[in-house]
Amino acid sequence: MIARAKAADVALAVAREAAAIVMRVYAAPFDVEFKGKDDPVTRADRESNALACDRLLAAFPGVPVVAEESDPATYADFAGADAAWFVDPLDGTREFVARNGEFVVMIGLVEHGRATLGVIVVPVTGRAFVGIVGDGAWEVSPGGARTPIHVSSHPALEGASFVVSRSRDPEGVRRLATAIGAREAISRGSSGYKGALVATGECDVYLQPGNAGMRWDACATEALVRAAGGECTEVDGAPFDYATPELLNARGLVATNGLVHAELIAALASTRA
Repeated sequence: MIARAKAADVALAVAREAAAIVMRVYAAPFDVEFKGKDDPVTRADRESNALACDRLLAAFPGVPVVAEESDPATYADFAGADAAWFVDPLDGTREFVARNGEFVVMIGLVEHGRATLGVIVVPVTGRAFVGIVGDGAWEVSPGGARTPIHVSSHPALEGASFVVSRSRDPEGVRRLATAIGAREAISRGSSGYKGALVATGECDVYLQPGNAGMRWDACATEALVRAAGGECTEVDGAPFDYATPELLNARGLVATNGLVHAELIAALASTRA
């Protein structure tokens, strides 16, 4: 059994240290490679990944670390573990390359297949968010002061504010959002960046139908939004199951203030009928 408060403190310290690495690379010219079509990777991704894995494995021996830039062999048995870390060392590499500031470091904890803790740090601004499902969510200052955060209180899908991806069919998703009642639909990079906008109440809905990245894109996002009083599921309303070998978020991601979640799921179902 992992003590979540201690785990949150460790994860936040690790994420901040990783964010410092990211910013050191960001401050100078860097090379960009591609793992696949439109899938960039940089030295910042790899160095942040290595640090996060080393720190988490040292602090929590025996708890697998499922991290984007790690060899899958290092976490091959994660699905059968009681707990596992999910790490995106640089969520929003496209934004990092574009130098628009919309990228984060994300660390999430899974227990018995469900996300229970999420830490998201925005390297460019230093903003840091921690959520423990069932306990609450906070923005944490550099000095350690915690300010509670909460999702919005907008009660209905009509007039809701949406945030959508910059890179995954933003025009199509914006049109969909408008068709089902959105007041506005802005585009931002990084799953964690968008999740923090929902967790802090700055947006009511984060919508990504279809391919929504990988489990390390969802874990910290889900935990933070749920800890802040919202909901985060696949687009059909099913919970994310992290206790399976499948790492692709093939069935989309919907994060909301909770109040509009069921209505949104129903509206999305009607568009697929």
